[in-house]
Amino acid sequence: MTSDTSLRIAFLGCGSMNESILAGLLGAGLDPARVTATLRRPERAEELRARHGIDALAPGADDDANTRAVRDADIVVLGVKPVGIVPLAREIADALAPGAVVLSVAAAVSIAMIEAALPAGQPVIRSMPNTPSRLGRGVLSVSAGSAAGPEPMERARQLLAPAGTVVEIPEHQVDALSAVSGSGPAYAFYLAEAMADAGVELGLDAQLATLIARATVAGAGGMLAEAGADAVAHRRAV
Repeated sequence: MTSDTSLRIAFLGCGSMNESILAGLLGAGLDPARVTATLRRPERAEELRARHGIDALAPGADDDANTRAVRDADIVVLGVKPVGIVPLAREIADALAPGAVVLSVAAAVSIAMIEAALPAGQPVIRSMPNTPSRLGRGVLSVSAGSAAGPEPMERARQLLAPAGTVVEIPEHQVDALSAVSGSGPAYAFYLAEAMADAGVELGLDAQLATLIARATVAGAGGMLAEAGADAVAHRRAV
């Protein structure tokens, strides 16, 4: 992290996306002792304890796990399935510290729905990551709730930065962002698939065609990631 590594962070739900964020934070210097995660399955909690050295709890085996996890947290990441976000917010509402940032990475659950389940004035931020975030090369949006000022937003940006490029947008643009960054990887995968199929039709071995197609798409993506890259100019130069 680029600033305060003394922040306490609670991950409520820690699937592959949240674990990639967690790993990036730990790699940037965050003390594992300042992280608590809650997981549905005890064996998954044990896995995270062993892998990252964090405190990991399983609500199924400990009814107070979620409330204990958030009690002293500066940032609380809601990472359960969308249907569970509002009930989880209600569960932890009375245990949150005033000013603790609540960050939701769930699709289809609005900021207003979360704010309604929490104490008035609790900073709520919504983020929409895409699948390459698991590799640290994703696009992650941040949208501010009614009580999320510059400091909570900066905390959220720093938390998410290890997962990729963080962009700030108003919540009403989340669907537009999802259409580009959320669905976009599928088009890249489909392009690689179509290129490999074309190679086979032209006489290449299927395994070789797949290797060539994947490497070509990945290489083109790397060129676009360079500073000042221009997709139109690159296309015309081919």
